Amino acid sequence: MMWLTRTPLVLILLLPVIALGCSTSSKRAAFGFPEFPSWSKPEPDRDPGRGKGAWRDQYVRPSLAAEERACLAAGYVRQNRDLHERASLGGPFSSCGASRAFVMSAAARGRVSLNPPATLRCPMIPAVERWIETVVRPAARRYLWRELEGITVIASYSCRTRNSIPGAKLSEHGRANAIDVSAFRFGNGRVVKVKTAWHSWGSEGRFVRAVHHGACKVFTTVLGPSADRYHHDHFHFDLARHGRKGTYRVCQ
Repeated sequence: MMWLTRTPLVLILLLPVIALGCSTSSKRAAFGFPEFPSWSKPEPDRDPGRGKGAWRDQYVRPSLAAEERACLAAGYVRQNRDLHERASLGGPFSSCGASRAFVMSAAARGRVSLNPPATLRCPMIPAVERWIETVVRPAARRYLWRELEGITVIASYSCRTRNSIPGAKLSEHGRANAIDVSAFRFGNGRVVKVKTAWHSWGSEGRFVRAVHHGACKVFTTVLGPSADRYHHDHFHFDLARHGRKGTYRVCQ
């Protein structure tokens, strides 16, 4: 009968924790969005059942169209000198494009240029901003003692199949939902290329591996030189849905 006398005490001790959780969820729900929007999620838990590079998120993601509508309605993206709306997106496939696409020429309030500018859908804009501000710039200061001035973009919107293989599924680039980065530029003229730095054990190698690892907390797909031969010289980032419920991340 001892458990009967201990049960009330346990419940009393748990009440503050339960109340805190309900309060936090209520504040997020008050804004009309999922608890963690796809472009600003917490670090996911590893799912050992999905194999190498698979991650499990904390909630079921809405569709890409729903995410885009939520992003646009929330006003996360506003046109300015570094970000303007693109009139239309053409391509050979009818499934290509986005409701509204934007051309992003710089991030971090203009401090970090994107060269050439990237054409992206709404949810990708704050994701790229978050990655540059919270991952890349701090890593540059920590490992290279330099301020980041720009990144080299080798692909953003492109109406094509995955890896440009005929008959393959539509690439996330075809939805303006992906960006490929091949190099980082610094104030003293220094350029760090993913292709060469990835295999280095020096400061440049530590830097590119740090920005790759940090990207896995921001994007749902992160592919680098260790993923396959198609990504031997750059990083690929996107916000694709993975798995039957769209609840997994790929980080390779």
